[in-house]
Amino acid sequence: MDKDNALVVFEDKNIRRTWFNEEWWFAIEDIIFALTDSKDPKGYIKDMRRRDEILSEGWGQIATTLEVQTKGGKQKMNCASTKGIFRIIQSIPSPKAEPFKLWLAQLGYERVKEIENPELAQQRMKELYKLKGYSDDWIEKRVRGIAVRSELTDEWKKRGVNEGKEYSILTAEISKAAFGMTPKEYSEFKGLKNENLRDHMNDLELIFSMLGEASTTRIAQNKDAQGFNKNKEAANQGGSVAGIARKELEQRSGEKVKSQENYLNEQEKIVRKRISKK
Repeated sequence: MDKDNALVVFEDKNIRRTWFNEEWWFAIEDIIFALTDSKDPKGYIKDMRRRDEILSEGWGQIATTLEVQTKGGKQKMNCASTKGIFRIIQSIPSPKAEPFKLWLAQLGYERVKEIENPELAQQRMKELYKLKGYSDDWIEKRVRGIAVRSELTDEWKKRGVNEGKEYSILTAEISKAAFGMTPKEYSEFKGLKNENLRDHMNDLELIFSMLGEASTTRIAQNKDAQGFNKNKEAANQGGSVAGIARKELEQRSGEKVKSQENYLNEQEKIVRKRISKK
């Protein structure tokens, strides 16, 4: 496994993977190569889908195009979750299938242990961020922000808000009230494309993001907001709490909280040291 856990090994074959929707997704081409030794994994996948019409019809639910870390940088590849990989294996007549299933099961077991003991997941997350060049101070805020976000989405789920589009709308409502920009606009402001916005926020930006979401959670609870519309009102009010605090800090400090800086070309801990020397 490489330094940021984006690579695992099965019988000397490298399997690239990426973290998406709270689970690992594996590069399908790598799976095919590991199980078949095919010199043309893409061609094998096409033939496999022609042979298995049911697999082909459900391919859109199995395969998702995601950015995967490669030696040459990030590259978009077709990936599948553990569940999707098990379905693909059914269409591969290979003696390696059973050992591979056991290997996948072990990876799943590690994830289950993290669910049972969230501290394991947090520790893994901290290690990943540290290896990517983030400082301990930043990491603590980022991990805390993830916990605050999780508390908010749990609250939305209990209050009848639908995952996906409605979550995105409410998140944009909080961000707009807190920073004057939606997450999409904020990403463009920072020069980001598909990168995670919060992975490119500085300490204060993370703090005010947390304040907006924590305030939204508390307001939704105290007002017993039910359904999308009521929770949208709570999101606007919670974001406004952070927005008012941000403007007050900017006025008193004479410095903007929102920053165009990102960590695409320079690690966060290096940026932190550079700024502290000013």
